Amino acid sequence: MVYLLDANTLIDAKRDYFQFSRVPEFWDWLVHQGQQGNIKIPREIYDEFEGVKKPDGGRDELSEWAARADVKAALLLDEEPDPGLVTRVTLEGYCENPTDQELEEMGRDPFLISYALLDPDNRTIVSTEVSKPKRQRANRQVPNVCSDFGIRCINNFDLIVELDFSTNWQDKLDKD
Repeated sequence: MVYLLDANTLIDAKRDYFQFSRVPEFWDWLVHQGQQGNIKIPREIYDEFEGVKKPDGGRDELSEWAARADVKAALLLDEEPDPGLVTRVTLEGYCENPTDQELEEMGRDPFLISYALLDPDNRTIVSTEVSKPKRQRANRQVPNVCSDFGIRCINNFDLIVELDFSTNWQDKLDKD
């Protein structure tokens, strides 16, 4: 299984529960999982947090981390988007004839979902968005669009359980 991360998974983790200074093991674990081929991030999504700036215009910790060569090599998905699938996700998952504003609201989510649609039996999307089935058009949430296409969508905490993250994950590797 390959887990495709939405940008919010890292943005929220950095801000809320896995700050770099408090749980650096998490960030090393992500790189390790990327090197193993378990976690990947499409370029279109990677760009969302790689360019995050602090109020003073400098890069924040997540941007600095994402810009590192070893992180990019481990986590970037080495695929190009399929324009037909991106269009299909946009039109069937969100709305027909989207306005420019709606396309902007959707952001890069149709790209993320289209990568999972290439192999829905072996790819899972990880997002911190929660299901809100009543939302329509560009306001739809990733889990709801994924459901429409038969794509599995989980949150960060499910990912941690499924890939067995712990702060001593490296010690476990040494014992194997």
